Amino acid sequence: MREILGRRRRLRFRRKRGPVQLDAALTCAAGWQWPVLPGVGLKEAGSRGDRGRGCACPDPECVVPGAHPFEPGILAATTDEQMVRWWWTNRPTAPIMLATGGRAPCAVSLPAVAGARALSALDRMGMRLGPVVATPTRWSLLVAPYTLERLGELLFVKDCVPSSLRFHGEGGYLVLPPSEAGTGQVRWERAPLPGSAAPWLPDVEAVVDALVEASTSAPDGGSRLAY
Repeated sequence: MREILGRRRRLRFRRKRGPVQLDAALTCAAGWQWPVLPGVGLKEAGSRGDRGRGCACPDPECVVPGAHPFEPGILAATTDEQMVRWWWTNRPTAPIMLATGGRAPCAVSLPAVAGARALSALDRMGMRLGPVVATPTRWSLLVAPYTLERLGELLFVKDCVPSSLRFHGEGGYLVLPPSEAGTGQVRWERAPLPGSAAPWLPDVEAVVDALVEASTSAPDGGSRLAY
């Protein structure tokens, strides 16, 4: 009886979460024109009722469990409403993957602790930020699209760039809320403002300049944005 009740609770949770995933994916694709596709997701619950935290892909040592494209691949990302509905109707709890670059947003990410410090520092500096995606391990600041060439030129002229930074640009991807990945729940630390227009995004150069300044302004001479 306990197993039956537990299974019913899990099914109710999945039914409740499914439409939320679909609505979020449709907002990104149809509302904001951000190309998305479903992520691979996590393994199903085990026989004892505990949800498996491993990735559903064939790689037993996957470094981003659940939070990456598999089938379809990243090139299938689309803004087509009909395709998005079909994907999440068939896989209602699939993570939402944003294909970064091109005309879509890019991102700069940091480890979660450094990300929290960075946001506090940037707020004190009066820096205007766009949406910020948070997972238990990393925070990602969404920025306006940039090319790899422009990013290379930007980083080349910097004397020092925090090694904790990662750049999600053309050909990359980013998991969006309200997805679940192997590291835990994905959420908005800074949510997009409600409305039909696509969220405003800052320029990558402005964000990197601010992060470099925040990193090098630690009173002890170290970096605020270290791991």
